[in-house]
Amino acid sequence: QVQLVESGGGLVQPGGSLRLSCAGSGFSFSNYAMSWYRQAPGKERELVAAISSAGGSTNYADSVKGRFTISRDNAKSTVYLQMNSLNPEDTAVYYCNAELLWGRKYNYWGQGTQVTVSS
Repeated sequence: QVQLVESGGGLVQPGGSLRLSCAGSGFSFSNYAMSWYRQAPGKERELVAAISSAGGSTNYADSVKGRFTISRDNAKSTVYLQMNSLNPEDTAVYYCNAELLWGRKYNYWGQGTQVTVSS
């Protein structure tokens, strides 16, 4: 059974930091590109950051460049999102995504973790 379990969300003051984790199981984690998406109330889900299967390539949404860092530990089947200099516009539910293109698309989602930036 495929599972992606996010953790690390919560309430943080503007300017603060959080580290999200997403632990994968039930699939070959190291073969999958991993991404973090977020969805704020009333808005569409958007890509925040992505990392290649081996971790050698990353990309970020313009709104988080220089503040967020995505990384992964394939030995632990875990992907991370370090979020610094948070502002209220970062408030959203953050979702972990795993994707593999191998003949067809394999795509899995976590249940999401709430991040709220507020004073």
